[in-house]
Amino acid sequence: MTILQTKEDLQQYLGPYKQANKCIGFVPTMGALHQGHLSLASRALEECALVVVSIFVNPTQFNNPEDLEKYPRQLAQDVAILSALNTDIVVFSPTSENIYAGQVKARQYDFGDLGSFMEGLHRPGHFDGVATVVSLLFDAVTPDRAYFGEKDYQQLRIVETLVAIEKQPVIIVPCAIARNVEGLALSSRNQRLNVLQRQQALLLIQVLRDARKNFGTTSIEAIKKQVFTAFENNPECTLEYFEIADVVSLVPRNTKDPKKKYRAFIAAHIAGVRLIDNIELN
Repeated sequence: MTILQTKEDLQQYLGPYKQANKCIGFVPTMGALHQGHLSLASRALEECALVVVSIFVNPTQFNNPEDLEKYPRQLAQDVAILSALNTDIVVFSPTSENIYAGQVKARQYDFGDLGSFMEGLHRPGHFDGVATVVSLLFDAVTPDRAYFGEKDYQQLRIVETLVAIEKQPVIIVPCAIARNVEGLALSSRNQRLNVLQRQQALLLIQVLRDARKNFGTTSIEAIKKQVFTAFENNPECTLEYFEIADVVSLVPRNTKDPKKKYRAFIAAHIAGVRLIDNIELN
């Protein structure tokens, strides 16, 4: 298993692959790997000659210092998990100083409506931090294909827009949300929940599936009321937001246009752990 910790070492390692015009796949992560990350890496392995998985807890995308402090860090365990999948994976685990060239600061971006609602509204500065580190990682890895999960759907759309703005020569590959057998979206944050709390967290996918089932016959306003009622009846779960947005603009809507596609988005807190999820509606 190859583990590299600086951009310079990584670029030297990737040089022969670049010269031979081999496809390089990239899976950016913050570690605490789970089956969702492995599904991204598995797809990359199928489609690329070499796969780089970065493990880097990016400080500039956390608007809550306590959240950054509590984010799980387990590099040795993550390397073992990737090694069990495929020992040819290259792990890139830089320091903040190396990836940010000494100045750990987010750039300022204007993503318009894409970054103005839901996560953009509730986590100010988050997408600037995400876009900054993704841009820096793309510069370091220079991948041909990069793999992102749809659980962070708004982030996925931000990254697609970033690539267009910066004219990065990389194909963004969206990958379906990985869930456990009960439907809970896999997340590194799930590690902080006990067995009972993980059961309580199923409320997120339950209200999303109900929204999808009712979307064709029920108004958005009525669907929202059903979600609010479900959370009122389950006080151990605190709803942060529930929105229905068209998939192009990601602007929350209160009325439907039959010509447009929609997704439902949710964020909630359980025992101090913030979870997000989303689902395609039509």
